[in-house]
Amino acid sequence: MPSAEIAGVTVDVNEEGYLTDPGQWTRAIGEAIAAELGIGPMTDEHWKVIDFLRKDTAEQGQVPSIRRIKKTGDIPTKELYALFPDGPLKKSTKIAGLPKPASCI
Repeated sequence: MPSAEIAGVTVDVNEEGYLTDPGQWTRAIGEAIAAELGIGPMTDEHWKVIDFLRKDTAEQGQVPSIRRIKKTGDIPTKELYALFPDGPLKKSTKIAGLPKPASCI
């Protein structure tokens, strides 16, 4: 299993750079990944999405869809695309330290 140093911490990642152990995630790691993806600075609106993703994934056992984020997380799809352009679910889950969604190519 590959590893990477993010925010001064060595974490387990897959071949695409997604954390394989969400328990290794910290906000500092999230901020570092966001910066690497060209997202930032992270605002309260960004963290609302990240916090929802982590909580919902822990409760449901899978990464939520964009539709679920809109419906359950009360985060409009337009806002999600504005916060995480060019692949909002792919980028936000990576920042959140979660697996790449199956719906993302």
